[in-house]
Amino acid sequence: MSTIPSTSVRPTSSLPAFAVAGTVVSWAASFPAIGLALGNMDPLPMASVRFALAAVISISWLLWRRPALPARGDIAVLVVCGVLGIAVYNVLLNLGQKSVSPGAASFIINCQPILMAILAVVFLRETFNRWSWLGAVLGFAGLSVVAWGQPGGLHFGAGSSLIFGAAFATAIFSVLQRPLLARIEPLSVASMVLTIGALALLPWLPAGIAQFSAAGVPAKSAVLFLAIAPAAIGQMCWSYAIRHYGAARAGQFLYLIPPLATLLTWVLLGDVPALTTIAGGLIASWVFSL
Repeated sequence: MSTIPSTSVRPTSSLPAFAVAGTVVSWAASFPAIGLALGNMDPLPMASVRFALAAVISISWLLWRRPALPARGDIAVLVVCGVLGIAVYNVLLNLGQKSVSPGAASFIINCQPILMAILAVVFLRETFNRWSWLGAVLGFAGLSVVAWGQPGGLHFGAGSSLIFGAAFATAIFSVLQRPLLARIEPLSVASMVLTIGALALLPWLPAGIAQFSAAGVPAKSAVLFLAIAPAAIGQMCWSYAIRHYGAARAGQFLYLIPPLATLLTWVLLGDVPALTTIAGGLIASWVFSL
């Protein structure tokens, strides 16, 4: 069984905070960047190019670090994490953002922390009191208001429904990887997961390369940003944050993403948020942060 090498970076008082900040800022910026990239590329090819580039960074780090091979059981979990947390999540999110604004998408994804908590109760036997269950119901009501104001509403296959599916996929991913982080250092887990996700998206890479080559400079810049910041750096920061804080507590910091993503979308893309997005997002963020 692989263990965390003795040369792993020891946590300092500021490193976990920097990891959380890196996660929140990079993931918030990913929503307007995805919206910009989708103006020139299709959802699946764009995801494939993005994570192929991120995999180059991850593989380079693994070759330099040379971590011990994971145990057979851990490899299976890593594969599931890569397919769900990278490939499925980004395919559903990209497809959803074809019709849902970046700001609204970030609020809908905000159900991820509560889904993580529910999964932790079921599978990790963590506690969840009656007020938390009440908050979950009210929070989902707020997110439904956000989704209701988007094209297609909450009908199956509509953009908002796809983004709910993306949130569920990444919640499973976050809970599954927590036990791995007790045995494998966070940067290795993130790098392996990113590489596996990129492999799962390989069928769309040829189309992605063609579309990326024909895209304008803003779209190319957005894809490069998505590969480096939210994918490579953000995932590594998130793995470190989960290891330090635990899945449930780390998930609380994700409540900062929607307002920041909405602000960035407004400033960078000129996308003024709808009243339903503001109202439902405030309800969900307030309840989920209780």
